[in-house]
Amino acid sequence: MIALKQILVATDFGEASDVALRYGQTLAKHFGAHLHVLHVAQNAYFNAVGSDAYVALSPGLQEEVEAAAKQQLAERVIDSDGSGPRTTAVVQTSTSPVFTILDYAKRNRIDLIVMGTHGRGPMAHLLMGSVAERVVRLAPCPVLTVRHPEHEFVMPDALVAAARV
Repeated sequence: MIALKQILVATDFGEASDVALRYGQTLAKHFGAHLHVLHVAQNAYFNAVGSDAYVALSPGLQEEVEAAAKQQLAERVIDSDGSGPRTTAVVQTSTSPVFTILDYAKRNRIDLIVMGTHGRGPMAHLLMGSVAERVVRLAPCPVLTVRHPEHEFVMPDALVAAARV
């Protein structure tokens, strides 16, 4: 028997991540699991400055980035009727999304990671790599990757009811 108690959805707020969130919510509800939704905010100062340059940035820039991410996350996980799974929404700042996701999964004893993948072409994949691919290779638990647009297994409850008739 598969027992999922802790499910993590890693999101970058893209379309594929939104589909992955629907999968995660549905799986968490089905298994009675706790859903964790994690967004890794980029460290604005590290990305702007780089390794050998100095750029004058607004002192509150990182706080603004994190506040915007928390707002987007809250909008995605809102459960107005209370029918969804228990959910913890988290924004963490890092220069490495892969290791932040893996560390979060280990610390919270995650049973399954669900994440979207962009399905880039081979050349873009070769040059940039893939966060999802690296998480799959290094994760301490199974990882479900969801491409968008692809065949969706998650249907709204109204469609499920109509299909049974």
